[in-house]
Amino acid sequence: MFKRLPVAWLNLTHKPSRLLLSLGGIVFAAVLMFMFTGFKHALYDSQIRLIEQLNGEVFLINSRRSNMVAPVQFSSELLYQAKTYPGVSSVHPVYLGKAFWRKPDGTTAKTVRLIAFNPDEPIFRFPEIEQYRTSLHLPDTVLVDSRARTEIGRRQSGTVTELGDRQVKVLGNFELGNDFATFNGNLITSEENFLRYQTLRDAKQTARSLDFVDIGVIFLNSQVSLEQAITEIRKMLPETVSVYTQQELINWELNVWQNESNIGFIFGILTFMGFVIGIVLCYQILYSDITDNIKAYATVKAIGYNNGYLSTIVLQQAILLAVLGFIPSIVCSYFLYQFAISFTGLIFKMTFERTGFIFLMTILMCIFSGFISALKVQQCDPADIF
Repeated sequence: MFKRLPVAWLNLTHKPSRLLLSLGGIVFAAVLMFMFTGFKHALYDSQIRLIEQLNGEVFLINSRRSNMVAPVQFSSELLYQAKTYPGVSSVHPVYLGKAFWRKPDGTTAKTVRLIAFNPDEPIFRFPEIEQYRTSLHLPDTVLVDSRARTEIGRRQSGTVTELGDRQVKVLGNFELGNDFATFNGNLITSEENFLRYQTLRDAKQTARSLDFVDIGVIFLNSQVSLEQAITEIRKMLPETVSVYTQQELINWELNVWQNESNIGFIFGILTFMGFVIGIVLCYQILYSDITDNIKAYATVKAIGYNNGYLSTIVLQQAILLAVLGFIPSIVCSYFLYQFAISFTGLIFKMTFERTGFIFLMTILMCIFSGFISALKVQQCDPADIF
């Protein structure tokens, strides 16, 4: 197909202003697909970020919990019951809650998520926690997510403000990012401080205590088989609690959002709309070019070239537009991703796989437009030159 590429190339570049305008249309459509796909995966990736940061081999949650956002706990007795299994080294509770964070300037209060645990235990992989393990035991102290939304105001070390109805001091920061349960940001604190700040509850919820756990983290002895331990712990615990490996818990959470919610469908439709918009834009670009050069195409046809050759030139132009337009779309999307990260706190990743998917969609979009536009070339009559 590309043996006679200069014809298509010269046809595109003989009017630089038109070429730039044409590329703008392709970039617009590709960026739309990048953003819609990016938001979909950002929501998925952000939902499992907290799970990925957990240490441990086995994890417990309430079996009635529909997802990690739902505020459903299980009795801590079940966690310590699992400790009786000979292969268990230690068990640790993690508590999730919410409270009002008041901006340091005192203007507004924003809802934040509290993540509480025993700071002396290596439950999380956040490297920032290590230097604050002792300090987190002090009353009214927290670590603030550096990727929290800007609405919460200052979050630097030493900041003093209000959390719930109490004064709180920021010891430092860690990096997690927002998700559906985060509202405006994440805070890490100790178990003792967690109870002090639980002032924001639903009407049907009773006061929180450490007797009810959101996530149970279990460490196994090194010589114990993970598969065997999972099987045995599931047998010894009632059906009211679910037992997962870390990957199983990640898969469970992803399945909830991918298959049991409308997120995937909505953003899939939006991505498809971007694809359709791109087809329309690319078709208008190619059709306009063909219309302006219809006499040239008719002349080529008059001297003996067939419809296949003319259609090939149009398809080459379509593919060139796709490739040339995709390159700046990556750059534009990257900066838009960075803006979205700073504004939402979600995790936007421009992976090779996702970039390749958008590139394929852009190529198909332009080829489809090329096939439709080629019908105009095939219908041209050599008599049109007169």
